[in-house]
Amino acid sequence: MIFDIEHITKYTYEYGVSFCHNIATLKPKSFPGQILIDYELDISPIPTDLSDREDFFHNTITRFSIQKHHKELIVKAKSRIDRDYHLQHDPDDLKRAKQVAIKDAIELMKGIDLDVLNARQFVLESPLISNYSGEIKKYARKSFRPGRSMFEASFELMQRIFEDFDFVSGFTNIATPLNEVMLEKKGVCQDFAQIAIACIRSMGLPARYVSGYIETIPPEGMEKLVGTDASHAWFSVFIPTFGWIDFDPTNNHIPKNQHIVVAHGRDYYDVAPLKGVIYSTGKNEMEVSVDIRPALLKSL
Repeated sequence: MIFDIEHITKYTYEYGVSFCHNIATLKPKSFPGQILIDYELDISPIPTDLSDREDFFHNTITRFSIQKHHKELIVKAKSRIDRDYHLQHDPDDLKRAKQVAIKDAIELMKGIDLDVLNARQFVLESPLISNYSGEIKKYARKSFRPGRSMFEASFELMQRIFEDFDFVSGFTNIATPLNEVMLEKKGVCQDFAQIAIACIRSMGLPARYVSGYIETIPPEGMEKLVGTDASHAWFSVFIPTFGWIDFDPTNNHIPKNQHIVVAHGRDYYDVAPLKGVIYSTGKNEMEVSVDIRPALLKSL
């Protein structure tokens, strides 16, 4: 499946901004099963400075600054993606992943294989996933029993979060402590991904945050609306001798062709689509829209 994706972020400032410096993480990744065919980033006003680089997690980030007065900032990212999940994981791969027991995974994580060494950083606490409560560890232990396979435990954890937590937009923000999300059992996809990651890391196992998009399919007979797709988040687990595999607790399934990966990180802080600083006073408003369509229906 080839997708065209348009992600638009619009900031409106009450009294204008005299200077801003931003970091954008909007360029989708390429890997087996997902190839970035084309990418275009349009910023208005035109930045004074702009540069791209690869960060520590191999995400492409764009740094830009605007050094003139403006009352509106619009960042538009357009991407074309070739997505084929079967090139990422075939059925035989998954059979192998399901055979790795948790107790064996913990031992294998002590090895010096390069993939294992790289995965170890995702066992550590991170800016938004730290100081786990006893409740998080208790919740994790129900799924991560030593005799089970790591895949089976991760899959069950995904299912339990889907069933136990309510999706409530606006209940949390980036500053909401993870322990509060655990207590209230409410949040959005970013919260659910971070709860899962905290659970897995509390067991001494590696898990990372995945940011991206998910295509929404309209009901039969209804036309797809522009802007109804969304930025999305899920989690990925490293299974020694196999590699990384993704789980989406918001929708209770393993991400496949409808999930487009933009970036990987320790938590949301590492991969926020747009973040920065401004010199301004007064209120500001942000509007975000995402549109994903099969490329045959719309071209870049």
